[in-house]
Amino acid sequence: MADDPNARNLSPLANLPKKEGGAGSALPKLDNSKQSAAPPPTKTPPLPPPKGKGVKITAGPALWTTGSVFSLALNVILVIILLFVSINLYRARLINITRIGPELLGGLYVNFEKMDRAHITSNIPVETTIPVKFDLQLNQQTNVVLSQDVKINGVRITVNTGGLNITNAVADIVLPKGATLPIFLNLTVPVDTTVPVVLDVAVDIPLAKTQLHEPFAGLRDVVGPLYCLFKSDAQDMDGKGICK
Repeated sequence: MADDPNARNLSPLANLPKKEGGAGSALPKLDNSKQSAAPPPTKTPPLPPPKGKGVKITAGPALWTTGSVFSLALNVILVIILLFVSINLYRARLINITRIGPELLGGLYVNFEKMDRAHITSNIPVETTIPVKFDLQLNQQTNVVLSQDVKINGVRITVNTGGLNITNAVADIVLPKGATLPIFLNLTVPVDTTVPVVLDVAVDIPLAKTQLHEPFAGLRDVVGPLYCLFKSDAQDMDGKGICK
């Protein structure tokens, strides 16, 4: 069945419904005969793309590749430098430990030993009062001196002189001031008083006989094996070997 050329070239506007007085009624009628006789449209060549659009940049991958290689090389160099510095520091530390170890550990051991053998010596001033309360028993012969004249009434006396002899007569006598009289004391004297005390007390306390001996000996025993690692012939203050 042959196609109708007139039906194939109809314009889409011809199929629209037309209303009187409407916008479609004012459109000119298409001449189908003229459309069918028109030559086919010629193909125009495509226009070149505008400048600055659609241009591919080919330098990006090369730039990123160069940057990655440079960063990797820089990291490798930094790692090598760090390894070199670390090795040198480790060697220097070993040398310092080898030199300082015996002196440091030996000094610690000797000082712990000296502390254990040390003494606390000092003079402690004491200033206080001591209460005194007791009974003093007196039973002894002594001499007393009269501080004033003493009159004694009704004393029996015996007087023998060249012209006068008196035997066992009652008389009043006066003992002069300053006379010395021998007496015998036999009595109990209560004592209740306070005595001031001011003196310096010398103190000498060996630390080896105190509670500090145990920690000092423990510290010495801890440092001793480490000291022997650096010096196998280490000795104490008495010249005895400490390494077993």
